[in-house]
Amino acid sequence: MKILVPVDGSRYSREALKVAVEFAKTRGAEICLLNVVTDFTDIDLEISAGERDRVTQRLESRGESIIQEARRMLEAEKVSADCRSNVVATSITDAIIDVAEKEKMDLIVIGSRGLSKSSRFKLGSVASKVVAYAPCSVYVVKLTSE
Repeated sequence: MKILVPVDGSRYSREALKVAVEFAKTRGAEICLLNVVTDFTDIDLEISAGERDRVTQRLESRGESIIQEARRMLEAEKVSADCRSNVVATSITDAIIDVAEKEKMDLIVIGSRGLSKSSRFKLGSVASKVVAYAPCSVYVVKLTSE
């Protein structure tokens, strides 16, 4: 069994990873970590190409740190992991769904929200779109304080 866990450094994704670890332990599953770096090269921003490259580099570096933190958690729990770091895409949702399809994932475990500060909706737009369009089952993890 293969479980995809998108991680973004939020407390929601850390909780989703904990749930995925417990599920992997009971099922002998392998976890695939995914961090998506937003590609904004085609967006008309009023910044220089050099500054755009520096921002992209910082985002990729942050994504690598997030993957490494998640990887350390999996190693401590003795859970097998196949890690993908810093998949660059214009749509986070599309990247998650594409990886799930290409890698033939059996399950996606995702936090109910991400890094967005909006509290208007209890289920984030990425999570709700993944639920709607994923090629496999999706386990949405909510925090108990929600």
